[in-house]
Amino acid sequence: MARPGHERSDPPPSPTTNQGAVSAYAPLRRTLFRWLWIASLASNVGTWMQNVGAAWLMTDLAASPLLVALVQAATNLPVFVLAVPAGALADIVDRRRLLLVAQTWMLLVAAVLATITFAGQITPWLLLATTFLLGLGSALNAPAWQATTPELVPRAEVPAAVALGGVSMNVARAVGPALGGLLVAAAGPGATSLFNALSFLGVLFVLGRWRRPRETSALPAERFVGAMRGGMRFVRYAPAFRHSA
Repeated sequence: MARPGHERSDPPPSPTTNQGAVSAYAPLRRTLFRWLWIASLASNVGTWMQNVGAAWLMTDLAASPLLVALVQAATNLPVFVLAVPAGALADIVDRRRLLLVAQTWMLLVAAVLATITFAGQITPWLLLATTFLLGLGSALNAPAWQATTPELVPRAEVPAAVALGGVSMNVARAVGPALGGLLVAAAGPGATSLFNALSFLGVLFVLGRWRRPRETSALPAERFVGAMRGGMRFVRYAPAFRHSA
């Protein structure tokens, strides 16, 4: 079995072009994509298990329905607020390094949450704070992760690769909560945070072995604010977005 990051045994990218429809599983023949897909599936399962554990933990800490609802709000709010800045950042910095930083951040936050939960020091507001910090990592990670897909597979296989990414998310969405409930019943909500922390290790290992080629450009480096403005202009004026609206 080839190691992640080594592409020697991968089939050449050209045969999939101009030969009709591409197989839905063709991207999985690419070593790096396949390992990242497997690692991300495990990480996504860990995230959904964490969500179940956090909601269950909040019901033990406070009887307020508002606080229970705020657990999901704390998870999703950073994604909503940082979508544009995170997308701009993914365009102007090395995406591999950005992914390593985001994944490491989420691992550390999940490990801290597991530690304070097992120690019995968790409070409702500490739970919301750590959940929010996990959401920050997810917000930084998502645009860079999606933007790396065209770097991992040939252009003809990009739609299939994107579809496989959706499969990973939906499988995790279906399996993760069930596994999270079983783990909460067996070992308590802190165990879901611990599992989530461990689930990031696979992604970090694969990213660490990825030797991403440096991008060279004759143009000056784009600035952060300019990148955000460019992204907003694209969304506003691109024909594909205008037709879909």
